[in-house]
Amino acid sequence: MSKYVCSVCGFIYDEAKGIPEAGILPNTKWKDLPEDWVCPICGVPKSSFIRQDEQIITQKKKPVPIKETSSELKEMTALELSALCSNLSRGCEKQYKLEEAALFKELGDYFGKKATPIDSPNVNQLVALIEKDLEEGFPIANGTAKENKDRGALRTLTWSEKVTRVLKSLLIRYQREGKTMIENTGVYVCTICGFVYVGDNLPEICPICKVPNWKFEKMKGRA
Repeated sequence: MSKYVCSVCGFIYDEAKGIPEAGILPNTKWKDLPEDWVCPICGVPKSSFIRQDEQIITQKKKPVPIKETSSELKEMTALELSALCSNLSRGCEKQYKLEEAALFKELGDYFGKKATPIDSPNVNQLVALIEKDLEEGFPIANGTAKENKDRGALRTLTWSEKVTRVLKSLLIRYQREGKTMIENTGVYVCTICGFVYVGDNLPEICPICKVPNWKFEKMKGRA
């Protein structure tokens, strides 16, 4: 019997134990799980799992080129500023800088009210943007952080990439299931790293940034 580990949140599927509460009996082989089965914690597909005892051969990777930035500053939209300030607020909160966190939150709320709402957001467009971030944005950002030996940035990027993979998985699931995916169930967001959990039984700690579940905020649907 083997064990398989989720590469995003660390959940372990043990073939010997199964997941009886989810209808998966003990001694259920990994290959016998449905192809559309997803991690019960973070919702990523089977392809994101790695066998625990698998020998992983690490190969030297070519250094990721650092993207040259333009000397011209780009004016950010109110929506972008709102997102930036919101993320900075959460980062300060994680570092227990509560005064700075409150100020950034106030700025985020201000720009959020000034932002123009997006009409009819397209899920396919969101998935495409996320895939571009995963394929291009994160490798470049990680390369820059490694070049500058910025351990704080590397840790933050690790969290961010994992959360982004979870969001991609949830959006793809939403494409299949539609609004039934979130009917009669809760949707919670970790206020520190942005991890999204769909379900009623929150994990005791966030699988990404390890804060306790009282740091999660329940999302309210639109009226």
